[in-house]
Amino acid sequence: MKTLLKNRELSAFFAIVALFVVLVALNPAYFSLQTLAMIFASSQILCLLALGATLVMLTRNIDVSVGSTVGLCAIAVGVALNNGYGLATAIAFALAIGALAGAFNGLLVVGLRIPAIVATLGTLGLYRGVMLLWTGGKWIEGLPDSLKSLSEPAFIGVSPLGWLVLALLLAGGWLLSRTAFGRDFYAVGDNLAAARQLGVAVNRTRMLAFTLNGMLAACAGIVFAAQIGFVPNQTGSGLEMKAIAACVLGGISLLGGTGTLLGAFLGAFFLTQIDTVLVLFRLPAWWNDFIAGLVLLLLVTALSQVMAKIPMAVLAGVMVIVAVKTFSWHSIRPGELARNPWPETLVMLVTVAATVGTSNLAIGVLAGIVAMAITPRRLRAKAQATLETASPDPEK
Repeated sequence: MKTLLKNRELSAFFAIVALFVVLVALNPAYFSLQTLAMIFASSQILCLLALGATLVMLTRNIDVSVGSTVGLCAIAVGVALNNGYGLATAIAFALAIGALAGAFNGLLVVGLRIPAIVATLGTLGLYRGVMLLWTGGKWIEGLPDSLKSLSEPAFIGVSPLGWLVLALLLAGGWLLSRTAFGRDFYAVGDNLAAARQLGVAVNRTRMLAFTLNGMLAACAGIVFAAQIGFVPNQTGSGLEMKAIAACVLGGISLLGGTGTLLGAFLGAFFLTQIDTVLVLFRLPAWWNDFIAGLVLLLLVTALSQVMAKIPMAVLAGVMVIVAVKTFSWHSIRPGELARNPWPETLVMLVTVAATVGTSNLAIGVLAGIVAMAITPRRLRAKAQATLETASPDPEK
């Protein structure tokens, strides 16, 4: 438990597992590699932005312009392809645009000594304006299949772009943890004066952080264009805040010098997983931001008190759900609980809440059993009514 409290990456991983367990408990059909691949595909854009944001935040800076950079680079690759340039040339062009955008941010912060939040708020609007002026406010459509094919599932259901994201994660993690080049980022963010005295090229490191962040935002723009197949004029809006939230969830300190790329990746995956779960259960789209924000606040403010209890709560919930399926609702025919999952949902919520609140596995399981015992008749009747309404009577 102490390791869980101190290791934010491990906490984010347990949060992902817990949410997946809840999803599978409510609908076992989602227990598949395809579900994980689908969530990962949806998270690739945010993962790339979180990786870039990590580099900047490690140096005790912040970049809130990456959403506009994503849109600008998606436009760049789309315009290049529609003007007859090859795929490799279009991708290189978009990466160059991203690198220039990031380097310009770095110049404002490092060269002109403008606070990062102020400088990147300015370029947030600047890059968005350039994007709209470039396209005249129109969408970029008719992108070729050569780009779209990069986002199609390949080996074990992961697209080539998905493997690129994983490769960047592994390479970046190795550089930051195993090389002097990577340790410079931590040194600059942890103690700027001490880093200078140790001979670290402070300004170069910060410029590199912003430039690499821009290039990763360009990669996100390319992924967006490949997955969607067109580029709307508001591409990237709001992604900068999600990227920062993913980093915070993954343990990246806003004060610099602390965190890992793996933590940022897991934070981005978890935020995307929340959206995907809501879509799978057909909840209204306007709940997404509310629930994601609420989860972020809970995890950040109450992490040390709650996260240590989550694995125990999930174990209790799974035990009770197994009991539900085995003993309580055994008379319901297959498919009825899939049509009406709320009996299991209620028992699961009662169990998890009781376990977290009391820090006692036995009490949590007991609360779930009590909930199972006092509600089955009414819920069984509701499930049966739902099934009869959905299935026409063959005699009629």
